Amino acid sequence: MENHSLFFILLWLPWSFFILGDPQLLNSQTQALLQLKKHLEYPKQLDIWYDRRTMFCFLPPSSKVNISCEFHSVTELKIMGDKPSIEVTDFHGFPIPNQTLSVSFSMDSFVTTLTRLTSLKVLSLVSLGIWGPLPNKIHRLSSLECLDLSSNFLFGSIPPKVSTMVKIQTLVLDDNFFNDTVHVFDFTSNLTSLSLKNNKLKQGPLDFTSLTHLKVLDLSGNRLYSHLPTIPKGLIMVSLNRNSFNGEIPTQYTLLTHLQHLDISFNSLIGIPPASLFSFPNISSLNLASNMLSGSLGYYNLTCGNNLEFVDISDNRLTGSLPSCLNSESGNKVVNFSGNCLSIDHHHQHPLSYCRDEVHKDQSTQNANGLGVSISLIVGIVVIIVLLGIAFVIICRHYCHRRISEQHLLHKSVHENSATGFSSEILNNARYISETTKLGTQSLPPCRSFTLEELNEATNNFDNSAFLGEGSYGKLYKGRLEGGSQVAIRCLPTTKKYWIRNLKLRLDMLAKIRHPHLVAILGHCIEVKQDDGCVNRVFLVYEYIPNGNFRSYLSENCVGEVLNWSERLAVLIGVCKAVQFLHTGVIPGFFHNRLKTNNILLNEHRMAKLNDYGLSIISEETNNNCKVKGEDPKSWQMTRLEDDVYSFGLILLETMIGPSLAAKKEGTLRDELLSFSGGIIPSIFRAN
Repeated sequence: MENHSLFFILLWLPWSFFILGDPQLLNSQTQALLQLKKHLEYPKQLDIWYDRRTMFCFLPPSSKVNISCEFHSVTELKIMGDKPSIEVTDFHGFPIPNQTLSVSFSMDSFVTTLTRLTSLKVLSLVSLGIWGPLPNKIHRLSSLECLDLSSNFLFGSIPPKVSTMVKIQTLVLDDNFFNDTVHVFDFTSNLTSLSLKNNKLKQGPLDFTSLTHLKVLDLSGNRLYSHLPTIPKGLIMVSLNRNSFNGEIPTQYTLLTHLQHLDISFNSLIGIPPASLFSFPNISSLNLASNMLSGSLGYYNLTCGNNLEFVDISDNRLTGSLPSCLNSESGNKVVNFSGNCLSIDHHHQHPLSYCRDEVHKDQSTQNANGLGVSISLIVGIVVIIVLLGIAFVIICRHYCHRRISEQHLLHKSVHENSATGFSSEILNNARYISETTKLGTQSLPPCRSFTLEELNEATNNFDNSAFLGEGSYGKLYKGRLEGGSQVAIRCLPTTKKYWIRNLKLRLDMLAKIRHPHLVAILGHCIEVKQDDGCVNRVFLVYEYIPNGNFRSYLSENCVGEVLNWSERLAVLIGVCKAVQFLHTGVIPGFFHNRLKTNNILLNEHRMAKLNDYGLSIISEETNNNCKVKGEDPKSWQMTRLEDDVYSFGLILLETMIGPSLAAKKEGTLRDELLSFSGGIIPSIFRAN
């Protein structure tokens, strides 16, 4: 009987593991992986990810791709690409052919897809050509314990929300282009390894003492330029080399008794290195090379730790004799000490006078720099106070003058033969457009005028890599402003001549509109010809919406996921709200907005935002001679309500039947609808 029971248990065990630990993924997890493959533009490493029938959790691990699963969810995802960032010395925020992913890649959408893998514990995406700022929403991966995004093209600041990822233990962002200050990593969890080497990080509040579990810290190869950071006592490996740290080595570093590796070479450190650095019980590698350290190590009764194997104090200002424990003949240590002024023959030492002169120069330079900084600070504060006072007076005067001049401009533009086709009452009521900002998102900056130099810099002189497309309203480019925010820039056709005064008035009216379902216009730029004063080019600067247009989500062959009926209905409702606002929510209203499915953009939450609205007030303004002071009263027609209603009807039909509808002529469309509806829609067409 016992033998039968034992046989049954042995037979049941393997089946129980299979049943209880079935690694088949949930459908949402499979869709997220396939969507990531699209975001990464189908790299060869992911060719084995065929379709939804792929058994992702059974795929054999390799050096390029590895997936681990638990309880029907992905817990580990590692992908190694073939686009290392170390081959690029400078990166300006624009895609590089054959180095980064294409211009259509959206870091925000990519991270949004990643956050659908809610059980992810280990994420490693290395050398994949990923580019863009790392969005704050990365913190939604709340189960992450290890994050490695090294050797990509990430720039901007490291998101402060990373500090809320309480389970993370390892954070590696090496070999990117992060170029902001280092924010405080106020983790309350068990972060043990932090590596940010080979970026372009600048100064920040470098205090890591709150990371009490930190064992490895690597900030090498950045642009950090203050005193050495304050670090926790439990660190084992510290790499701060190849920065611009200055000042003396803090006494706090003498308490790092667990250190095994310390590299602070290639900085601007001064003073005598603390003797305790050489005698830590576990220290094995100590690199102090290429600083401005001075003084004599012989003043100390310096002893070396039993595990010390490598010491580099070369290219400093050290004098005196070399301590006996650093003698290359003692033990198996490797000791580099050339480039100093030590009293040792034939070891590439400078004369003693060299080091003394250099120390005096360094001290004079630092004192001068310190005095200069103090004077600059005082002068800067005084200048700022004066400028603030002047600015306050100018703003007050400008505001009062602007209110008067706007009213004068409005009345004058009406007085000159009613050139715009508006009554004085309507034009005066145009100021109520500014009230519509209450209905929009308050986070958007107010509209302003841009210079052509700003737009050239944002688009790399309107390079082809920034080109997004061309429509009836001109070419569209993607750009990045100086502050790092992405924008879309529309260059309006220049075949028509504009009367600059009314053009400026209309652009200002259009740019003041704010609504949740309208793509906000952040500003404009008018380029004027020098010879005759006529307008040469007109640019509109929009907020950037990265997730494509409505039309691209209506076909089974679309790049993204096809919208279901409830999502389509939500988009249509959003468009209705936008159109109603344009018709009735502003004075004067905006009509003839050329509504089309490819003018409806979707943000990261798939909320509809109408684009290219109201441009008819600009494109329909013509003037055969820009010197003529009058305009045709019929040139600005804003009462074509039926155009928007008809266009919205076509959007409804295209939403129900598909994008191929737009390519059909009206007669063919009517015949197709007659056969499609079976008698429901025919009555509608007969009524019309």
